[in-house]
Amino acid sequence: MDAQKFIEQKSLAMETITLDDEALLARLGYKQEFKRDFSRMELFGLFFAIDGIVQSIAAVLLFSIPYGGPVAMVWGWFTCCCFIVIVSLAMAELGSAAPTAGGLYYWTFMFSSPKYRKILCWLVGYVNTAAYISGMASVDWSVATQIMAAANIGTDGAFVATNGQVYGVYCALLVIHVIMACLATKVIARLQHFFVFLNLALFLVVIIALPIATPKELHNSAAFAFGRFQNTSGWSNGFAFILSFLAPAWTVGGYDTIVHISEEARDASRNVPFAMISATVVLSVLGWSEPASGLSGFQLK
Repeated sequence: MDAQKFIEQKSLAMETITLDDEALLARLGYKQEFKRDFSRMELFGLFFAIDGIVQSIAAVLLFSIPYGGPVAMVWGWFTCCCFIVIVSLAMAELGSAAPTAGGLYYWTFMFSSPKYRKILCWLVGYVNTAAYISGMASVDWSVATQIMAAANIGTDGAFVATNGQVYGVYCALLVIHVIMACLATKVIARLQHFFVFLNLALFLVVIIALPIATPKELHNSAAFAFGRFQNTSGWSNGFAFILSFLAPAWTVGGYDTIVHISEEARDASRNVPFAMISATVVLSVLGWSEPASGLSGFQLK
């Protein structure tokens, strides 16, 4: 009887939250059209999984190593993430006040001057569209290259992928993306628990298992990891350091993802900003600790 009463109270609470979400959108002149299946943890998981801290860093080492080496990878990351968190806080406030599926497009229309709002909305809409098309393509391409690199390492260099083979894996990943996008919202939401676990496990492997497995003579000192500046880019040192911001900006810069699905989130005015800020901070910290611990080459006894 107590269990049944608990279930009834929970159902009533969920209905109240749903009504609050609909009422908030109605006050904004916006009609709810999507099902709300994402919980707070699942919103966090979506951002966390999309950014994929380990694989994202691996894909953008090209923008860290030449532009300052260890200093750029550690302190460049830290500096850029401070600014990223500030931007995330501002977007979280907007996401709390207007958690609409239109996200940036809707905000631009509401807060822009009536004279320029149409052209600005057009720009925001098309820039976002181009960004997500190119973003998905670049993510799948980086995954394809990493899969082929793993095959090369696993065969001690015997297997060397051709451009055609890499492109074939890339196309297969695009098809998988399409299939996953066709899944029900509830299924996609529940999958985030597994993806969070998978990404955390991969992170722990990199910062714990990898240093343990690395021969001691290949370890770097803490002075090298935190103080060695190596600029091989050809740019001046200051500008090269700024260019190293491309790595964290790419890895942690996807916080607007949660905004775009805010109409599919339960208790969106609270859960959307919470997930956005917490995921940004967690990814910033994990992303900083990965190169810092890996470069210093610590060894657990």
